[in-house]
Amino acid sequence: MKCGFVSILGRPNAGKSTLVNTIIQSKVSIVSPKVQTTRRRILGIFTDDVNQIVLVDTPGLFTPKKALEKAIVKEAMSAPGDADLNLYLFDVKNDSVTEDAKFIKKLLSRRKNILVLNKIDLVKPERLIEITQKFASLENEFIRFEKTFMISAQKNKGVSDLIAEIPKYLPEQPWFYDSEDITNLSERTWSSEITREKLFLHLDQELPYETFVTTDLYENFKDGSLKISQTIVVSRDTQKKIVIGKGGAMIKQIGQRARGELEKLLGKKVHLFLFVKIKEEWNNKDSFIQEIINEH
Repeated sequence: MKCGFVSILGRPNAGKSTLVNTIIQSKVSIVSPKVQTTRRRILGIFTDDVNQIVLVDTPGLFTPKKALEKAIVKEAMSAPGDADLNLYLFDVKNDSVTEDAKFIKKLLSRRKNILVLNKIDLVKPERLIEITQKFASLENEFIRFEKTFMISAQKNKGVSDLIAEIPKYLPEQPWFYDSEDITNLSERTWSSEITREKLFLHLDQELPYETFVTTDLYENFKDGSLKISQTIVVSRDTQKKIVIGKGGAMIKQIGQRARGELEKLLGKKVHLFLFVKIKEEWNNKDSFIQEIINEH
């Protein structure tokens, strides 16, 4: 039996959460076009007959400015030190190897690393050759990629080969989780993430990514249905009006989509109630930020 932690690193929107969801074959990490959608280290647990791969979906790497951004990047930067293997995910369509190099040199030195080129279905072969050569020029006695994989996480191309390779770098030891587990998130926290995803999908350019969702009530009824009460927290009154929408139309749409996905994933009827609350400057309060990032 083999078991170990595998951190997935990369810049914002490289496809880290999509890759985790594809490997697990279930929604573990939320996905949206908005950068910094992932704020905490989320575990996706893949188990087959002999291996358990604990995937650590990390926030995207970038140069932070605000308190929330600094906490998010700190969370990502600490992941490689706890992992048996690092997957560095690179968006071949949008990212620059030069920009990634500073993170690679800081994070991957003297560790076991695999380079994963993602979104290969969106570029020409010449682009892949160019990127591969640039990454090869970064390698030295301190930084080395054991292998390079070319995949499309969204279309599940090349992912099975990557999964087959990972156990080679994991130690032989008992599994950390039950074979049925797919994530470390509680259903309560996970339901908050689903609603936050729908917020971003509906209000991509209109709403700052600092918005967050708390689950205040999570109650199972005798008839098998579930009541969830959540609060969407924003920083200003203008943001509250955007979330609610004219006549409550926007928050109704968000609630409908979140409820639909929750019912599908949980396999039960869900009664979802959403409220909006203003908490000024919450994203600059360290204690509050840590509470959100560390919530599981």
